[in-house]
Amino acid sequence: MVKKLVKILIDEMDDGMDEKLSSIGYDAYSVKKLRTQGFKLHADYSVINYAKENKMILVTRDTESGQACDENSIPCILLDNNEIFKIVLEKLKEFT
Repeated sequence: MVKKLVKILIDEMDDGMDEKLSSIGYDAYSVKKLRTQGFKLHADYSVINYAKENKMILVTRDTESGQACDENSIPCILLDNNEIFKIVLEKLKEFT
């Protein structure tokens, strides 16, 4: 499987996940690191638009950004409380 075909943009709350994904072969970028390189990615709109223009999957905890991606057909992985709850349920199955 070639993972580098997928470009991923990690929102600022999960800075560092880009490094972990890159270490296993994904083409991942961090909003926070891109800002230090001079990219103007302070507003949610700018982040979403950057992901769209660069054909990236946005990984975010921001519910509004996730909804905006959904409404505009921009690939997004929303790490909201519902997703975290699903993970907790899966982990609980290991104990029962």
